[in-house]
Amino acid sequence: MVETANHNQAPPGYAGPPPPPPLAGPQLPLGAARGPLYPPQEQLLQLQYCIHSNPSWVQTCILAFQHYIVMLGTTVLIASSIVTSMGGNNGDKARVIQTLLFMSAINTLLQTLIGSRLPTVMGPSYAFIIPVMSIIHDYNNRNFSSEHERFVHTIRTIQGALIVSSFISIFLGYSKAWGNFTRFFSPVVLVPVVSVVGLGLFVRGFPQLANCVEIGLPMLILLVILQQYLKHFVPQYHPQLERYALLLCIGIVWAFAAILTVAGAYNHVKQQTKQSCRTDGSHLISSAPWIKIPYPFQWGSPIFRASDVFGMIGAALVSSAESTATFYAASRLAGATPPPAHVLSRSIGLQGISILIDGIFGAAVGTTASVENVGLLGLTRVGSRRVVQISTAFMIFFSIFGKFGALFASIPLPIFAAIYCVLFGIVAAIGISFVQFTNNNSMRNLYVLGLTLFLGISVPYYFWSYTLTANPGPVKTDGGWFNDILNTIFSSPTAVAMIVGTLLDNTLEARDAVNDRGVPWLLPFQYRKGEMRNEEFYSLPFNINEYMPTRFLR
Repeated sequence: MVETANHNQAPPGYAGPPPPPPLAGPQLPLGAARGPLYPPQEQLLQLQYCIHSNPSWVQTCILAFQHYIVMLGTTVLIASSIVTSMGGNNGDKARVIQTLLFMSAINTLLQTLIGSRLPTVMGPSYAFIIPVMSIIHDYNNRNFSSEHERFVHTIRTIQGALIVSSFISIFLGYSKAWGNFTRFFSPVVLVPVVSVVGLGLFVRGFPQLANCVEIGLPMLILLVILQQYLKHFVPQYHPQLERYALLLCIGIVWAFAAILTVAGAYNHVKQQTKQSCRTDGSHLISSAPWIKIPYPFQWGSPIFRASDVFGMIGAALVSSAESTATFYAASRLAGATPPPAHVLSRSIGLQGISILIDGIFGAAVGTTASVENVGLLGLTRVGSRRVVQISTAFMIFFSIFGKFGALFASIPLPIFAAIYCVLFGIVAAIGISFVQFTNNNSMRNLYVLGLTLFLGISVPYYFWSYTLTANPGPVKTDGGWFNDILNTIFSSPTAVAMIVGTLLDNTLEARDAVNDRGVPWLLPFQYRKGEMRNEEFYSLPFNINEYMPTRFLR
């Protein structure tokens, strides 16, 4: 056959193939035409006041009082959980609460001035509950002339353990070891670590709320409605509702609880319901002294026992991990850059000094950064450092004048639990927001994130469940000190997430996935002069930097 000249010509009437569909843009990803794409943002743009900007003095005082109320819930809950088991009465519980409040004020003031410089309240830590309970169980089998003597002996032993364990945090901080460890973090690690510092406290949320659902649930619903929805219907009160709705809701529900108490609604209910729902269930107002100033060694000289120190050392490590995660969340909610390594070192070192002071003054537990108060920064959108510093004045006042402090300490705990449902959720969401600086489509990143987040919640839940039913915990060897350390560390969601996340992220294709991990974004912030804004947020006041050795500033 011979080809003809018309072989490649289209037949008559043929219009040709249909044109290709128009592209949304030569460089736009799939689906970009269906909605906007939001680039990563280092700072939250909807904050009304950041770390340096301050509201008026009237607003500052109201917001500071709000911070005091929020941290009060954890203080009362910890004291209520351990003082009775120690053999103390209501008067002892009132004095323990006063001491915890007083130490929170001192530690917060130190941390905001010469520590992290972030607007974080330093409050009592749950990490110390396990070693404290271990000490309590040791003394349960001993004979004392009275329950009060057992209480005093127990708290003096806690003092000694706190004093010795504090040197671990002091060493890790001021030797710069902790800061060097945090340089192994990437945004892939920060996502689960910061998230579980909020999510890991779920037991203090709805389970506590459900102890008195007729008070806790209205508090949760009312807070969401007044703080989030009502401001759209009355825009002229938008700023006020956003900042002060929490105090308004506490006042309304607290009054409702008082009415139920006076009306006799809880006269014929279980004892646990009475303690959770009644406004006079704590018996603090009648037991608290009018004026009492906490002072060093108020319970007597410390008792030092080697067997009790190791559990406290584990708690000191856990509180360091939890504070570090909380500082990262606070920096984002205060409009600051992520804390550099040298700032984390000095803040953990100072936290060790705070634990030492806790032991000297006879606090029942050590200190850590308050997660709920960081969540309050996001709820009010006020990240001012001055607000948190002024809140220490309320802590000192109510810790000295016991009757007035006991009045607010009588707020039913389910009201605080409802608040924590919101505040812990905000902190968890802040952790999730760090994922924007990573490659969200990397299967390697998704694996690290998923496994770290799951184990960070699942492992501590197992340890806590086991500890509650079979003290001292699932780790049972012949060495009691070894058991206390491991049981304490693995009962902390933040500590577990930090261990698993850091290990996986730095061993699993770490070099090949540097950009996917977000390391180029975080690396400049980890050094003092790596980012010019670091000095603006974290430099010490009164030009203290000029008088410090440079090795502490790197």
